Amino acid sequence: MIAGVCAGLAARFGISKALVRIGFVLFGLFGVGELVYIALWIVMPKE
Repeated sequence: MIAGVCAGLAARFGISKALVRIGFVLFGLFGVGELVYIALWIVMPKE
């Protein structure tokens, strides 16, 4: 919702946005999700 990373990944792989968001929350509990989200935010194209 902030940078569109989850929506972009969901559209790219054809899965639900909710599943991608839940995955980031689970990875966030282990301390990795935030870093991956920021990296993807920087790397992903704007459109």
